[in-house]
Amino acid sequence: MKQLAGLDASFLYLETPQMPMHVGALHLLELPVGYDGDYVEDLREHMRARMPLLPALRRRLIAMPLGLSNPGWVDAEPDLEEHIVEIPLPEGSGMADLEAQVGALHPVLLDRSQPLWKFHVFTGLEPGPDGQQHVALYTQLHHAAVDGQAAVALAQVILDLSPEPRAIDAIAARGKKRGQLGTVGMLRAAVSQQWKQTVKLARSLPSAANILGNMAMGYAGGAAAGASIDKLRTLLGDVAAQTTALVRGKTAVSSLGPAPRTRFNVSLSDTRSFSGVTLPLAELHRTRKRHHASVNDAVLFVIGGALRRYFAKHGPLPRKSLIAAVPVSTRAAGDTTSNNQATMTFMSLGTHLSDPSERLAHVMASSKAMKAQMSQLKSLMPTDFPSLGIPWLMQAGAMLYGRAKVAEKLPVVANVVISNVPGPQLPLYLAGAKMLTNYPTSIAVHGLALNVTVQTYNQSLDIGLMACGEALPETAELSAYVEAAFMEFQALPVAEVVEPEPAPVVKKAAAKKVPAKKPVAKKVAAKKAAAPAKRRVAKAA
Repeated sequence: MKQLAGLDASFLYLETPQMPMHVGALHLLELPVGYDGDYVEDLREHMRARMPLLPALRRRLIAMPLGLSNPGWVDAEPDLEEHIVEIPLPEGSGMADLEAQVGALHPVLLDRSQPLWKFHVFTGLEPGPDGQQHVALYTQLHHAAVDGQAAVALAQVILDLSPEPRAIDAIAARGKKRGQLGTVGMLRAAVSQQWKQTVKLARSLPSAANILGNMAMGYAGGAAAGASIDKLRTLLGDVAAQTTALVRGKTAVSSLGPAPRTRFNVSLSDTRSFSGVTLPLAELHRTRKRHHASVNDAVLFVIGGALRRYFAKHGPLPRKSLIAAVPVSTRAAGDTTSNNQATMTFMSLGTHLSDPSERLAHVMASSKAMKAQMSQLKSLMPTDFPSLGIPWLMQAGAMLYGRAKVAEKLPVVANVVISNVPGPQLPLYLAGAKMLTNYPTSIAVHGLALNVTVQTYNQSLDIGLMACGEALPETAELSAYVEAAFMEFQALPVAEVVEPEPAPVVKKAAAKKVPAKKPVAKKVAAKKAAAPAKRRVAKAA
C-alpha cells in the first residue's frame, strides 16, 4: 500500500456532486480505410496489452481507519468491460452532439471502489470530408492520480506513432504487488506517514526562510525599491479604506479582492457545459514571434480577448481587469510519476483595455512579473504535508462551501482558470485509429465556474472550455469568440521602435593658429638655456 501525498488526496476531499475532480479529453478518431471491425473491442484488447506499463490504471483507493489520514493505493486489475464502454449516438452525429455528451457525462463521479478511470467510445458519427469513418473517445482520470503532465506521460504509453501498434515487451515489470494491510498495519502506516511528512516540512522551513529573505533583500536593495514601497503603501491604504467601508456596512466582503466579481464567481451546480476549439499552431507561432511574446502570452491574450467580447455582449464588462488563475508545474524534467506536482499563480488579462496592442503589452508585462516570482516561489509550495484529521475537515468544508454558497460571500481572487499543457507535435494513433483532436476536459470549482485548458497537438492548439451549466451555458459562443480573438491577434500591428533622431552636427570654425611669441630674455643666460630646449622639440617633431 502506498499512501497519497497531501496534494493528491486533497482532490478526493474536495470532490462533491457539484465539483467532480476528474480530468480527461475529448478525442475525434479516424478509423483506417476499409475498417469493418468492432472498435470498442479492439480498444479493450489494446489497453489489455498496455496495462502492464500503466500502474496508475491498475490501482484503487483504500481508506485509513476512521479516516485519520490520507487513503492509500492498492493494486487492482480493472474490468475493461466496465472501464471502456460504448455509447451509440444517432447516425450522423457531429461535434455539437459530442460536446453535449461530455457536458452530460462530466458531472458523473467515478466509482471509488474501482480504479479511478473510464473511457467512453461514441459511435454513429458523421463521416469525414472524404468519407472516412469516425469514432470519438471521452476519457476520465481522477485528478488524485494524475496532473496534466502525468496524463501526457500516460498517453505516451497508450498511443502509437503509426496505425500499427508497437510491440510491448511481455516481461515488463509490474513491480511488487501492493496488497491491503490489516487495521493495525494501516494505523502503523498512517502514523509513519505523519512523522515523515512532519519531518520533511520541518526540514524545508530553513530553505524557505532563506528564499524569502533573499527576495526581501532584493526588493529592498533594488532600483525599484522606492516604487515598491509606494505601491505597498497604496495597497495598504486601499485595504484600510475597504475594511472601513466594510465595518460601516457600505460594502460587502465579496467586493474585496484583486479581481472583479463576475457571473463566473459563484457556487457550482451539478451541470456542465463544454466546447472545444482548434487554432493553427504554426500561425500562432509566427504571430507571437513578431511581437516577441511567448506561447503563454499568446494564449492569455486570446482567451482574454474572448472573455472581453463575451462580457461586452452579456454584460457587465468589469472596469477592472479579469484575473486568471494559472497552474504552474513544479515537476522536474523527465519526471513521469503519476501524481500531482503543481502550484497556482495569478495573471492579469488586461480585459479593461480596449486597445488590443495595449492589452498584449499588459499581458506580457504581467507574465514577466509572474515568472520572476515563480522561479523562486516554486520551491516553497508543498505537495505533501501532515494530514492527521484533515480528511474530516476538508470533506466537511467542501460540502459546506457549496451548500452555504460561500463563493458569493468571499473576496474574489480570480475569475477563470487557464492552463497550458505542452503536448506532442506529431500525429498519434490509438488502437489503429488516427487521433484528430485532443480537447482537454478539466475541472471547474466553486468560485471559478470556467476552466480553459489548452494543449498542443500535431501542429494545432486544442482548447477545451469546461463551465458550470448554469453560470455559463454559452460555451459554444465563447469558442467562437476565441477564434475572433485569435484573428485579432493575427491582425495586430507590430509596435515600431522609435529611434531618437540624432542631434544635428554643428561644425565649428577652425581655430586660427597664432604664432607663439618668443619670450624676450632679460638676461643672456636665459637665451643660452632656451637653445637646447628648441633642439629637443625639433628632434621630437
